[in-house]
Amino acid sequence: MTTDQQSAGGIPDGFAPFRLANGFVETNGPLYGKWTGDQLLLGFRVEGRHCNPGMVCHGGMLALFADMMLPIAARLQGSGDMGFLPTVNLTCDYLAPAPLGSWVEGRADAVKTTRNLLFAQGLATANGVPVLRANGIFKITSKGSLKAGDFTLESLFGFEK
Repeated sequence: MTTDQQSAGGIPDGFAPFRLANGFVETNGPLYGKWTGDQLLLGFRVEGRHCNPGMVCHGGMLALFADMMLPIAARLQGSGDMGFLPTVNLTCDYLAPAPLGSWVEGRADAVKTTRNLLFAQGLATANGVPVLRANGIFKITSKGSLKAGDFTLESLFGFEK
């Protein structure tokens, strides 16, 4: 990202808006994704509304980010044959502050997939500095209004795998 993009609060090249933004995610986003060819990067720009009184990103926003990053990235990097993945457990380790205006970017991997559960881990940075390590367990389901076909790179971000 160029200095101009950082100072203007721009989005780094190659990132596209997350299209499935509704409800809680829409209110707290926007989130952006970038496909590297084999891995999804998820990111957001820290805005004032994301900050705590110390003017750094609130841990709740970073937890929301982790709760989106882990299942989406793990699903897209794997078979993608899963529907909605409700969170069973989410563990976040806060490593450093993410200052106002910083670009938070994360990547995640599936550690193990069973018949019923997806185990994933990820790391997020703010302007390249590690700020969050997360581990999550997600229930594999095809129930609900969202199906596996709703979770493709094209439907979520507008680009193809």
